[in-house]
Amino acid sequence: MEKLYYSIGEVAEIFNVAPTLIRFWEKEFEQIKPHRSSRGNRQFTAEDIETFRVIYHLVKIKRLTLEGAKQELKTNMSQIAKEITLLNKLTRIKGELLQIKKELNENS
Repeated sequence: MEKLYYSIGEVAEIFNVAPTLIRFWEKEFEQIKPHRSSRGNRQFTAEDIETFRVIYHLVKIKRLTLEGAKQELKTNMSQIAKEITLLNKLTRIKGELLQIKKELNENS
């Protein structure tokens, strides 16, 4: 079951980055508006995590500048999200096929 809110540490762990980068992206990208707990801790939603996924893809994978990533988010957010979903599915299928290949080689 999906959680309602994720801490900054959990989000950083998902993307294998430092929490400081999550804070930085929060300040840089207007699309990210975390809730705050009564103690002032950031609470990110699943939607925020999907936005981070797109930002991560644009900045870390496609190597866009922050300004380039901001522009892409404004104009092509839904298309980029679809591409990332497709890439994740293909990566998972590739892993499954490699596992099958390994098992076939072990049994021959």
